[in-house]
Amino acid sequence: MAELAIRTEHLSRSFGAVQAVDDLSLDVPAGIVFGFLGANGAGKTTTIHLLLGLLEPTGGQATVLGFNTRAQADAIRTHTGALLEFNGLYERMSAEDNLDLYGRIYHMPAADRRARTKELLVHLDLWDRRKDQVGKWSRGMKQKLAVARALFHHPTLIFLDEPTSGFDPVAAAALRDDLATLVKREGATVFLNTHNLVEAERLCALVGVIRKGKLLALGNPDALRFKQGGQQVEIVGRGFSDDLLALLRERPEVASAEVQNGHLILGLRGESEVGPLVSLIVRQGAEVEEVRKGAASLEDVFLTLMEEDR
Repeated sequence: MAELAIRTEHLSRSFGAVQAVDDLSLDVPAGIVFGFLGANGAGKTTTIHLLLGLLEPTGGQATVLGFNTRAQADAIRTHTGALLEFNGLYERMSAEDNLDLYGRIYHMPAADRRARTKELLVHLDLWDRRKDQVGKWSRGMKQKLAVARALFHHPTLIFLDEPTSGFDPVAAAALRDDLATLVKREGATVFLNTHNLVEAERLCALVGVIRKGKLLALGNPDALRFKQGGQQVEIVGRGFSDDLLALLRERPEVASAEVQNGHLILGLRGESEVGPLVSLIVRQGAEVEEVRKGAASLEDVFLTLMEEDR
């Protein structure tokens, strides 16, 4: 059995009548990027706060790197790095001074702090700006520095809470590339909160989907695509009426049926056969010119899970 970085058992946290985390049980193996997927308000940030020992659970338990979150929260925070909602940077200080201060907090020797600062800032293309006051930097540069700070003391586990939220697509892609390279080089485990499905698909070896505090699915992206999303079929033709769509949606093997740009897009569950559906479409008076099959995307899986949960 692979070594576990995180284990939760029936972990719960409520705020009055709101159940932010509801009976969460999951295992995160060491050495991977784990993606925790959910819409805003799904319970992702509360989960990180529970795992860091910043919040007390109202039920269940969790261990992080072998430490119990209730009794050993200080040890957890010593051995982990975190980039949460606020980057925690001192904007009147330079980039290198921000990192040096962080290293001092973790009692790193001066020579190690200097070497680590250069190593990370060079990799993130920030070295030439190391003397700049951070407050004058762009949001993307600040977020890169915050990632460097989270990695600075060589943690074995890193928590990242929506690291590319609010970024334009180019900046988000650049930071994702930096993260992927850094994580691979550092050999760290990453717990990544995101609602960006492209981010999860590109970075994560294992994903969990959460809605209203409940874990809906857990697995690697390929397995989830097969199990939940099944196949995606694009049918080129004409005559795809609303009545036909309604009839298709009633079929147990059909997870979704939509018309996009004049093409009929079907999401199928599991290994469902396409032939009977094509016959049904033709019997209903539609014309079929071409049938294209492919795997469902992680977005299709996510939307299917949200719909099924509702």
